[in-house]
Amino acid sequence: MTDQATEPRPPHTSPLETARAQLASAIEILGYGEGLHQMLATPRREMNVAVPLRRDDGEIVLFTGYRVQHNISRGPGKGGLRYSASVDVDEVRALAMWMTWKCAVVDVPYGGAKGGVTIDPRLHSSAELERVTRRYTSEIMPMIGPERDIMAPDIGTDEQIMAWVMDTYSVNLGYTIPAVTTGKPLAVGGSLGRPTATSRGVVHAAEAALADAGVKLDEVSAAVQGFGKVGSHAARFLHEAGARVVAVSDEHGGVRATDGLDVPALLRHVQDTGSVTGFVGGEAITNAELLSLDVDVLIPAAVEGVLDEESAGRVKARWVVEAANGPTTTEGDRILADRGVVVVPDILANAGGVVVSYFEWVQANQAYWWTEHEIAERLEQRMLASYRSVASLAHAEGLSMRDAALAIGVRRVAEAHQIRGLYP
Repeated sequence: MTDQATEPRPPHTSPLETARAQLASAIEILGYGEGLHQMLATPRREMNVAVPLRRDDGEIVLFTGYRVQHNISRGPGKGGLRYSASVDVDEVRALAMWMTWKCAVVDVPYGGAKGGVTIDPRLHSSAELERVTRRYTSEIMPMIGPERDIMAPDIGTDEQIMAWVMDTYSVNLGYTIPAVTTGKPLAVGGSLGRPTATSRGVVHAAEAALADAGVKLDEVSAAVQGFGKVGSHAARFLHEAGARVVAVSDEHGGVRATDGLDVPALLRHVQDTGSVTGFVGGEAITNAELLSLDVDVLIPAAVEGVLDEESAGRVKARWVVEAANGPTTTEGDRILADRGVVVVPDILANAGGVVVSYFEWVQANQAYWWTEHEIAERLEQRMLASYRSVASLAHAEGLSMRDAALAIGVRRVAEAHQIRGLYP
């Protein structure tokens, strides 16, 4: 089981409060009324389910699972499935809301959804995780489907989990339905390029933001907080593009080298040991120290709320490119803006995953698969076009990149609401 390496969420931060504050800012910019605001702030559907597990030793334990469809006006729900000991319904609500705006910003025909089970996957065998996954899937069956709500991997889940979800759903309906999940293994309808799509999108967004200032990737230093599925690949792509990756971290700690880390060697070290700590090619640092390093580009790729009113004031980077969902609180955003830091927001920067998930869903529905070159090319085109739309609006209206992205996303969802009308 692979798990995105993260540090514990900082205290006194609420992803849902941050998501609601961001929406309120967009509503004010767009001039929408309170009725529409409430519709956009409220999830369309929610399901809480009991997920009992018979452990390998025969003991029975009970977990809680969630699935939230925040908005489905632009298409079926789309969002990851998270296995984490800290996940709760408010976190899932926030993540589903961010997915709504993210899908709209990159203009894929989905609404926002999210799922979670309150379980630490590292404490369970593969057989136990399979039983949890199949029971959770069976419980939420009425909500999901290729035309209703499509799952993908998130923190604590991977392509094997998605294969079990797809198989459970298919067995219950009596035929194989690959399009019910994305992020699956290639052998059962997955897409080339999907495992690294979020990371590639982050690097495309970073490159575009640097280009606006006349700077190239091979001219900058970077630090990556979170060395899991997204952060590790982002560090590798940055290194391959010539950027100097001077620090990375995971939940156990970090490592830095002023002249740049040997990222391929670090990746081998993590594969062998499970953590970046102990890597001989750099000196040990903490997660907090990484956030305040004197680098050009900071990439938070861990959990929500790491850049808050305390840590944001210590950021020395010129650019923050959000690979994680919700890494910056509302107060942290204000502080970074006051200090002139350019923040490329999560709903744009990390949208590469949902873009290629969309490609996988299209391929599964057509039963025709594209080449890796075709996928990479289409991903780059979609990310750069979306970035240009956000940057152009930000420049024209004097908005931050986040406010511009939210304005685009919220407007597209609101337009779909208004065109479809209320029923009855």
